[in-house]
Amino acid sequence: MFDLVNSALAQNGGPGPGPGGASATMLNILFMVLMFAVFYFLLIRPQQKQQKQHRDMIANLQRGDSIVTGGGIMGRVHRVEDDVVQLDIGEVDVGGKTPKPVRVRVRRSTIASVTAKSGSPSADAPDGKDKEKNTSNVVKIDKS
Repeated sequence: MFDLVNSALAQNGGPGPGPGGASATMLNILFMVLMFAVFYFLLIRPQQKQQKQHRDMIANLQRGDSIVTGGGIMGRVHRVEDDVVQLDIGEVDVGGKTPKPVRVRVRRSTIASVTAKSGSPSADAPDGKDKEKNTSNVVKIDKS
């Protein structure tokens, strides 16, 4: 391989000041700068922008926000702690008593998206008011 490089340099007159030596070096440097600029604007910058939006979304979580985790769990934020968020993911009806909420704790970093903020009308109450309690996610357990 070194013989191939040496013979190529010998044919061109070597890498010194000669016909095409300095201009070829400048073109190579310009090409490298141009490639870095393309990578920066097409790959690096959009990803940094997306990471910043995700950090801001996680930092602004509030009680009542509807979210989706990276694993696909959908729920409503019950409590926000330092690095952990407690979610209400449904209700369970044990023996005919009032339904009890099912809560799970997830890390903030696993939250993929916020589907509805706490101040905005949700899909459960289209007018922003709770007309009836939605019992579609209540699981009934019989103690027999």
